[in-house]
Amino acid sequence: MKDMANPLLFLASFLLLLSTVHPKVIAVEQLSEVKLNSQILQDSIVKQVNENPKAGWKAALNPRLSNYTVGEFKHLLGVKPTPKKELLGIPVITHGKSLKVPTKFDARTAWPQCSTIGRILDQGHCGSCWAFGAVESLSDRFCIHFSMNISLSVNDLLACCGFLCGSGCDGGYPISAWRYFVRRGVVTEECDPYFDDTGCSHPGCEPAYPTPRCVKKCVKGNQLWRESKHYSVGAYRINSDPADIMAEVYTNGPVEVSFTVYEDFAHYKSGVYKHVTGGVMGGHAVKLIGWGTSDDGEDYWLLANQWNRGWGDDGYFKISRGTNECGIEDDVVAGLPSTKNLVREVGDMDTLEDALFRE
Repeated sequence: MKDMANPLLFLASFLLLLSTVHPKVIAVEQLSEVKLNSQILQDSIVKQVNENPKAGWKAALNPRLSNYTVGEFKHLLGVKPTPKKELLGIPVITHGKSLKVPTKFDARTAWPQCSTIGRILDQGHCGSCWAFGAVESLSDRFCIHFSMNISLSVNDLLACCGFLCGSGCDGGYPISAWRYFVRRGVVTEECDPYFDDTGCSHPGCEPAYPTPRCVKKCVKGNQLWRESKHYSVGAYRINSDPADIMAEVYTNGPVEVSFTVYEDFAHYKSGVYKHVTGGVMGGHAVKLIGWGTSDDGEDYWLLANQWNRGWGDDGYFKISRGTNECGIEDDVVAGLPSTKNLVREVGDMDTLEDALFRE
């Protein structure tokens, strides 16, 4: 208690303790109205990155965000810091060191039969990244494990998970999305398509776009909501050691990751991203599909974003691997596809075959 008698010494000790903690998706400071209404894309940021020989990546004025204000861009970043109670009982997966993973890996070429892995989607102007990263990864895993090329519905998760997942278009918790898959399952995209297919370039677009209503009815009358559900076995986090993350992707398929976004990330065009300039904008979730090492010797993660192909490297980006850049290795979540509800489909096929053979 002696330290408490010296407030300066106590403060210094406290700050030192904070500096040793890995940053999660960090809280965002309040910005002024002038800042929020300014354009997110800035020539000065492009110049600063491209003239920095140590940046390791190239910046550009990405067309996908050409009309966005800082406020609108921030609204896309829909990962809320997960409440501690939500992580209670969530297992953290580690993989044995005996598994040898390749030095370069791309899920698109590892499982070429799975068309969903290479799809680049568009979250429009809703802060639904937390839902996209989860649904995309589970869709890929159904193909990888069960040879089912299906696209699952972001809309179901976004509209029907409710407060358990957060606030819909105003952000949510990635781990809660995977828990929803376990409890409620998720229908196909064909049953419940994404509500916003216009993006944020149309007149009247504003950040405060409402979350779609939960209807629980397929758009096609011949499809049943309950029968269209696909489930996950468990929801888990992956240990933040890059070796464990690589082993998980190599073994089971793409995962959902969250990280802190800075202003310069909006300008990413190619190369291996590392934060160079600009303030914190918010937390974002995407799908991690591989890794490798650049020609310059920079280890990277390969990720698919959901800002369409007019952003980044045809919709993809690379970020520094092994340094926990922007907290990218801290919040990795996933689950395995379940056979629940699939047995019925097989049973229906058997019944159909029996009927055909009897004729």
